[in-house]
Amino acid sequence: MPVEDMLYKTNPWQSFSRLNLGYIDEQYDLYLDNAENVDPALRKLFDQYGRPQIEETQLAVTHTVHETGNIENRFDLDQVVGSVRLADRIRGYGHLLAHVNPLERNRVIETHLMDLAKFNLSPKKMKAIPSKVIWPEAPAEVKNALDVVNYLRDLYSRSLAYEFSHVRELAEKQWLNETIERKRFQQIVAGSEKKDLLKELVKVETFEHFLHKTFVGQKRFSIEGLDVLVPMLDKLIQYSVRDGARQVMLSMAHRGRLSVLAHILGKPYEKILAEFVHAPIKSMVPSEGSKGINYGWTGDVKYHLGAARSIEGAEKKKHLLQYTGDSETDEAVYEVKLTMANNPSHLEVVDPVIEGYARAAQDQRDGAGFPSQATENALPIMIHGDAAFPGEGVVAETLNLSRLKGFQTGGTIHIIANNQIGFTTDHEDDRSTAYASDLAKGFEIPIVHVNADDPEACLTAITLAYEYRKTFGKDFLIDLCGYRRYGHNESDDPKATQPLLYDLIEKHPTVAALYLEKIKSEGFALQDEVAQYKQHLFDKLQKIYNESRAKEKHLQEVPFPKKLAEPLTYIQTKVSLDVLNRLNQELLNWPENVHVYPKLEKILKRRGLALTAARKIDWGTGEALAFASILKDGTPIRFTGQDVERGTFAHRHAVLHDTETGQIYIPYHHLKDVQASFDIHNSPLSETAVIGFEYGYNVCAPETLVIWEAQFGDFANVGQVMFDQFVSAGRAKWGQRSGLVILLPHGYEGMGPEHSSGRLERFLQLSAENNWVVANLTTPAQYFHILRRQAAILNTDVVRPLVIMTPKSLLRHPMATSSPADLAEGNFQSVLDGSKSAGDPEKVERLVLCSGKIAVDLSVEMESTESNLDWLKVLRVEELYPFPRDVLKNYIRQYANLQEIAWMQEEPRNMGSWSYINSRLRTILPEGVALRYIGRPHRSSTATGEPVLHKQEQKRIIEETLHRNYCSWTQGGENS
Repeated sequence: MPVEDMLYKTNPWQSFSRLNLGYIDEQYDLYLDNAENVDPALRKLFDQYGRPQIEETQLAVTHTVHETGNIENRFDLDQVVGSVRLADRIRGYGHLLAHVNPLERNRVIETHLMDLAKFNLSPKKMKAIPSKVIWPEAPAEVKNALDVVNYLRDLYSRSLAYEFSHVRELAEKQWLNETIERKRFQQIVAGSEKKDLLKELVKVETFEHFLHKTFVGQKRFSIEGLDVLVPMLDKLIQYSVRDGARQVMLSMAHRGRLSVLAHILGKPYEKILAEFVHAPIKSMVPSEGSKGINYGWTGDVKYHLGAARSIEGAEKKKHLLQYTGDSETDEAVYEVKLTMANNPSHLEVVDPVIEGYARAAQDQRDGAGFPSQATENALPIMIHGDAAFPGEGVVAETLNLSRLKGFQTGGTIHIIANNQIGFTTDHEDDRSTAYASDLAKGFEIPIVHVNADDPEACLTAITLAYEYRKTFGKDFLIDLCGYRRYGHNESDDPKATQPLLYDLIEKHPTVAALYLEKIKSEGFALQDEVAQYKQHLFDKLQKIYNESRAKEKHLQEVPFPKKLAEPLTYIQTKVSLDVLNRLNQELLNWPENVHVYPKLEKILKRRGLALTAARKIDWGTGEALAFASILKDGTPIRFTGQDVERGTFAHRHAVLHDTETGQIYIPYHHLKDVQASFDIHNSPLSETAVIGFEYGYNVCAPETLVIWEAQFGDFANVGQVMFDQFVSAGRAKWGQRSGLVILLPHGYEGMGPEHSSGRLERFLQLSAENNWVVANLTTPAQYFHILRRQAAILNTDVVRPLVIMTPKSLLRHPMATSSPADLAEGNFQSVLDGSKSAGDPEKVERLVLCSGKIAVDLSVEMESTESNLDWLKVLRVEELYPFPRDVLKNYIRQYANLQEIAWMQEEPRNMGSWSYINSRLRTILPEGVALRYIGRPHRSSTATGEPVLHKQEQKRIIEETLHRNYCSWTQGGENS
């Protein structure tokens, strides 16, 4: 047998000739800590053969065969191993040598970790080792081990720095290393391209200089110091459009936003300058360029605004970006929608919104089952701040979504716009990590650091990022290292807090000036042409500014849309009993080979009798019929949240698990003649990111009923910024329509402060201008009809979000059920009659208004009492906002002898509905009729943690309501 074959048989590590030996050795160390840390294939080899061993003769035979066939065995094995380890050290830590900070001119480079002496290496002995022994893929010009080390040291220590060692997938790591070391995507910018790149940088710089000179001290959050971001985005968008993307979604905070809007989104200079001088711009929609999406009636500041690019194609079609192929044979026009999301000052909270946009654009929802996803159809791009990326928790929440089946988007390109400072805070005080990007390592996202003063290196970085996303469908991060030319905003003087840094920045030339000098040294004399181009741009901007000033006039408030003021009572939501029966049976008739958990099967099969005359419909059945009928009508449904597949309180079971195979079966996917998707996913333990994702999804897929359910209503606390900035106010600020449904389990049942309240008061406090509907429901029929009503208004002018305080104990309460006729013949009612019987209106002296679970508690007590309650009338206010003024007024008119109206609630007085409804009830209060409050007193905590005390308080509220001559509870505050 040949010697080579014998070695291969006795040494399995020969099969790893294309992998770096140092890396395999590192993997063995991980294996010793925990075998689960390494790839299964490697684990198997380590189990059998132990630590990788390479003998000197083996290396010689394998790697040093001369053309004559003689085998040379003259080099030192220690030198081989040391060279391999040093090469791997350079790959892993070369970023410490790289020149990525444009302000570090005379930096001291610490190379001791990568010195030859550290590895006991001799240059003379290294020259005797062929390069292929150390690096099988070494280029032809790299002859020996010393050449390998020098080549890699040079490659990894330029203005591009790489961090890939945290990526554990072998295929990805190998692809990344080979791509870098073979310079596969290194941008070789030709003469004409250099000129175009320079012009792009000059355009950005001139625009910013004009704004700085013309609007002295006005906030604009200049891009200067990170100007190259614009050509990077331009290149990235070109790549994605070339490969078939039809939508590109972009999010960013303030820094550089105006330049990106102008030079990427194509927002006209006229529009931007008009926003500075307060000229009338709302009617200005150019035929080519950009239409701003700030069409709310209250508006927002200019550096929060988004836009969507629009270009007229040759066939008069609306193209939102135009890209032409590079050659005549490849020439084509691609249509793409390019969107920058509106973003409030909460910086990174827009991140999950963009991911929701992208997933909605990728999903095809026009068929039964889960939507089919095409990740190549949409590309999400996020531009982060260097202080915000490690500082804002929503970043980690959003990164965690990137590999989850219900939320992944096939990879996001992240760019940290790193200006080395957060407002006035140095990085030593705003993060505990070496780099702003280190958070991404926990999610195994490859990272590239690049010097923002090297435009060509920046284009190489963006190309690598795009190709990685295209190849592996995962996120990639670029840490774009630059600086901030001025203060946090242009009215700030940064020298008060960073005097030394800003001494450097003041003397530092712009990237356009640096690049002009670079290409001048390469033989391109463009100084005169650049000067003329600058003057042309400046004159153009000055002319636009002068015209905007001439148009300046007093701004008038945009009126509230009349459509939103219209009531929704005209919408029909009933479904015939025949259709309901058929849908119910289809949901319950799963195949014989699906083995449902027997206990659960017995419970679900009871729903088969729910629509018979003698039966009642519970909450779970009402929801199931609502979903099925909405799907039948052709409306897709997306439903996420913690444990939504089963339901926190085990009432839903939308996803069935086979007890024998573990496979899932979703009855909604098998409804007959349905051409709409049902997309349900348990979400991670996150509120902010998931709410933001679903809001974005709904905005981009307005025809879809998108629902987010909290595990408990209290958990909405963590997503409050999303409700404040997007869900409640997005339409008023930006004209951004949403029909998102928020389900918040709410009710006082003795479960303590964190599992009682959906913080109803916060949603009511945010209620104005018909911005959403807030409901606290008591019957399955009401839930059925309000869901169907919400589906009916999707993608219309009257659409708005829906917030529902959903039940917990009422899910199975016998007095919280509905008859089949309530679904088949009824409609949603903003107010329900909660009294025991109709009674005589003339005898009514007290009218009690209440909402939610406490109303059912009251009904239970009224059913059991033998007392005469003719003097009492109870109404359940099911829709709290919009306030049902006219309905309540009509009820009140019926009671001529009314003495008082009482609002009863189980929440503390400073929570729940009272603060909201008090003033509204007074507008319809008849003369001489008192308004009373019945409920818990003012509290700092939502609920008691002691079940016994809870029962006592609940009992007192009910008794006080039913006692004719009660003395109002006064502890903790006044009565009115």
